[in-house]
Amino acid sequence: MTAQEIKEQLFAMADEAKRDFLPYFFKTGEGQYGYGDKFIGVVVPKQRELIKICKPLLLSLEEIEKLLEDEYHECRLTGLFFLIELYKKAGKDEARRREIYNFYIAHHNRVNNWDLVDNSAPYIVGDYLTDKDKSVLKTFALSDNLWLQRIAIVSTLWFIRKGILKPTFEVSLLLLDHRHDLIHKAVGWMLREAGKKDFDAEYAFLTEGDRYRSMPRTMLRYAIEKFPETLRQQFLKGEI
Repeated sequence: MTAQEIKEQLFAMADEAKRDFLPYFFKTGEGQYGYGDKFIGVVVPKQRELIKICKPLLLSLEEIEKLLEDEYHECRLTGLFFLIELYKKAGKDEARRREIYNFYIAHHNRVNNWDLVDNSAPYIVGDYLTDKDKSVLKTFALSDNLWLQRIAIVSTLWFIRKGILKPTFEVSLLLLDHRHDLIHKAVGWMLREAGKKDFDAEYAFLTEGDRYRSMPRTMLRYAIEKFPETLRQQFLKGEI
């Protein structure tokens, strides 16, 4: 199986209406975060179907790299889905897992939209770092690259699901003053997920030093979305 064959199959699945809609959805206009991105018109469920069909014939890293370098959004996302399958196949082969993790980080500039990050970072970066030093996520958060910053916070979803919450709070703290709403939404989302595991821990993070008062409004709204309504309103009104 080659990258070109995958691309041809994606084009065969194309939906003209989706092709016209997706550029607006992913903000590809001049000055927007997805500026210049191109779309074939294939929704994620169809891409996942393609992965399922091709799973026995996994692509090599060389072929995945071709998909990641492609101008079409769906090619990059499908490439990431293949990379995740390759990572899973590595099992307990630590050298292979490290190779794939390093490959992902080396190509982070091609993981260049929020859905590309969200569908891949937890399953490669998060999984790989579970039993390792996670300080690299702070380095990513402090970079000047929007997508690497989003990788830093969204990767912690993997830890949250395993009950490891400290990295989420540490990375969130570094991103509290970020200017972009894509980071506000991602941080709020991760805080909300952490709160599902440990409400008291999220509450303490939000209220320490009245942190919730100064964080971006969108971030706060995402973070407290699942709070009881009375408490949620108290947070929104600054009455905690």
